[in-house]
Amino acid sequence: MRFETRELRESEMPSIVTDPLPGESSDWAFFGLVAFTAVLFFRPQDQIPALAPLHLAEVSALVGLTAMAAKRLARGLPIFRLTPEVVGLLAFGAVMVGTVPFSFWPGGSVNVIQNLYGKVVLIAILIINSINSTRRLQLFSRLIVVALAYLSTRAVFDYARGVNLIEHGRVAGAVSGIFGNPNDLAMNMVSFLPFAILTAVVVRRLRRTAAPSAPGESASNGQAGHQAAGPAGRNRSRRDPGRFTSLLYAGCAGAMFLTVVFTKSRSGFLGLLAMLLVLVIYGRQLRRGFAAAAVVVSLLAVPALPSSFWTRMAGITDPDKDDTGSREARRTVMKEAWWVFLERPLTGIGAGQFQNYNPPWKQERWRQSHNLLLQVAAETGIFGIGAFVFLIVVGFRASLSTRRTLTRLARAPAVQASPNAEGDVHVLRLHTTALVAGLTGWFVCSLFSSIAYNWTFYYLIGLAAVARDLTRPIAARVPVAPRAPAAAPMTPAPSAWARG
Repeated sequence: MRFETRELRESEMPSIVTDPLPGESSDWAFFGLVAFTAVLFFRPQDQIPALAPLHLAEVSALVGLTAMAAKRLARGLPIFRLTPEVVGLLAFGAVMVGTVPFSFWPGGSVNVIQNLYGKVVLIAILIINSINSTRRLQLFSRLIVVALAYLSTRAVFDYARGVNLIEHGRVAGAVSGIFGNPNDLAMNMVSFLPFAILTAVVVRRLRRTAAPSAPGESASNGQAGHQAAGPAGRNRSRRDPGRFTSLLYAGCAGAMFLTVVFTKSRSGFLGLLAMLLVLVIYGRQLRRGFAAAAVVVSLLAVPALPSSFWTRMAGITDPDKDDTGSREARRTVMKEAWWVFLERPLTGIGAGQFQNYNPPWKQERWRQSHNLLLQVAAETGIFGIGAFVFLIVVGFRASLSTRRTLTRLARAPAVQASPNAEGDVHVLRLHTTALVAGLTGWFVCSLFSSIAYNWTFYYLIGLAAVARDLTRPIAARVPVAPRAPAAAPMTPAPSAWARG
């Protein structure tokens, strides 16, 4: 069979140019992104107040963005690539700016745009343009998992000690910001828990395939080296890194799961169920027995959960079990958000202003809408909700389509014959599978939370764009077998009667 390769089209070019070139600040863009993310998630200024005046997050973001712009401009490229995700971000931002004159409090809307959404857009652009290899993608996603594991471990210890609890024993975040509220803390854990689970399950397989071999070295040579390692302790030290990493991330996943339970967040619980369902459906294609193992672990975990957790979860369907009245209050405030949208369908009441908008007919005053779609619709109108829905669709589409492409590439002989290509494909398959599950969990949680300007979603769609852009050049290099030409219809031979 003959194989043909096709030339890479401009639309399929990766979103980031190759690193490094002499004299370029090629790594500072990524380093700035990593530093910003570490400060955002770990929040060291909460533990060491002396760090607050240093504005570590702003400095890190400025370093990364400056390095990114300098590198691209030096090569005659635009400052950033206009991907579908960036188009959606800019469109939603333009709607927010355009509705400022009609805002209930224009100054408050300007503050939301400058101090929240503007930073979100810049960091999402930095993610898309600075993560230019599967190695960086893997390091970045693991940084997020480790940070959330740290926060979840602190939450578990707080719950065990009975400190930092609110509303009948719900654990709150150990740090402020996007993790202070129990519902937001659970939502973040649900969104990134798939990365921890899949890393724990398939990490050893990735280590065997993704690591580049030395010239002339084969897999059999590597196995022989283990067998000839000498003392048992030294032999074990060469085998254990994969097992240790697997156990480490299993521990991270366990702490993140327990945090969702101890927050007693009903939205987090529903998001967790949706996320686990998607993870089981798609994760079983990464490793045999994944679905069966997930079912067994779930059956063992359910009886071990505290009764107070199940009592609160019963309030999802039974209003009599909701002793705080939050279930009915949420229904009321969602209706009010819909009425606000109908009142101002074109412009809304301004970004971030639903909580401040308190007309006489509003029953739940000074409350958020507790539904992302209603929040966006009420605050930015029909054009804003259109732009935001476009962002959600783009994120899911990038993750799902990239995952399908990677599944096809994993079976391609050219990929299987190249250890480096096979390793990249495995890393990207893990990443996109986790993204689909994480986005699903985030979306379900968002139906009960006002998180339109929360960092989590924008990190997820940025990572989805990176996975797509890293997959395109791999797919373009893989030989594609041309379709065989359709056979011409056979003409029956003339009969003896027709031959005369």
